[in-house]
Amino acid sequence: MASGDLERGGSNGKNRASNYYQSSSTGPYYVESTEKQWTSWLVPMFVVANVAVFVVVMYINNCPKNNLGFEGSCVAKFLGRLSFQPLKENPLFGPSSRTLEKLGALEWNKVVHGNQGWRLITCIWLHAGVIHLLANMLSLVFIGIRLEQQFGFVRVGLIYLLSGFGGSILSSLFIQGNSISVGASGALFGLLGAMLSELLTNWTIYSNKAAALITLVVIIAVNLAVGILPHVDNFAHIGGFLTGFLLGFVLLLRPQFGWVQRHQLPAGAHDKSKHKAYQYVFWVIAVVLLIVGFTMGLVMLFRGENGNDHCSWCHYLSCVPTSKWHCGN
Repeated sequence: MASGDLERGGSNGKNRASNYYQSSSTGPYYVESTEKQWTSWLVPMFVVANVAVFVVVMYINNCPKNNLGFEGSCVAKFLGRLSFQPLKENPLFGPSSRTLEKLGALEWNKVVHGNQGWRLITCIWLHAGVIHLLANMLSLVFIGIRLEQQFGFVRVGLIYLLSGFGGSILSSLFIQGNSISVGASGALFGLLGAMLSELLTNWTIYSNKAAALITLVVIIAVNLAVGILPHVDNFAHIGGFLTGFLLGFVLLLRPQFGWVQRHQLPAGAHDKSKHKAYQYVFWVIAVVLLIVGFTMGLVMLFRGENGNDHCSWCHYLSCVPTSKWHCGN
């Protein structure tokens, strides 16, 4: 998981407002299933798309031509116009904040007052640097391929995209001003959240439930804890996680084992129900919360409201000041 005190330089050589990048890392999560597995192709395509977008961003960034030298010289000059900004400006080996902003980074002012709501989506496909991109893509491979094999590309694709969108909404509500945010980790945390709710809603068909639950909770807690470092957009992580958690109850229901084996029952035997009653209850509650959450979030965002005005302590969820660093904006 990438982290650090990341400052961007503008064309005038002065540091701009703090920028936030979303990062996530986790290990693989294995579950047993008697169902037929799908072939994973969407997650690899997402990885290819993210890498391709990063190459395009670096090509447009063109450090040798646009860097004025205030923060030092370009890194890896042998790459030509794909070379990186000076490390003092971007220690993650990536483009300038000006380029990210130009190409769709999430910025509250442009979303609300510039009628550029599309940034809520485009920011998911941008990354602050090679380190940021590598951390997120490795996480996507470890999490996403297994999920796609179990549930198919439609459901996993919906969770990924809607979670990224939900993370962008929450980030915009709490990180305002001229700060920008980029990264796919809101979507990645959505996949983690969906894994947790999938385990809970399909609880009765799993063995080693406690071990799986404890492992997953620890992974999630560690990743969210890293989000309290400065310049890591933990609101995108939290928003993505909550969205994915609710979507898991809606999209990742598994039939009960007894229903799957119904064809093997003797004639006249009572068929098991496909789902438990509590699964339907979770489904209804999750759908309601998703509709209410997205509606309220978008209304508040485009009315220009600041989430910090409604929650005086919430800023600590994204950055906790210590003697080693301050959180600033």
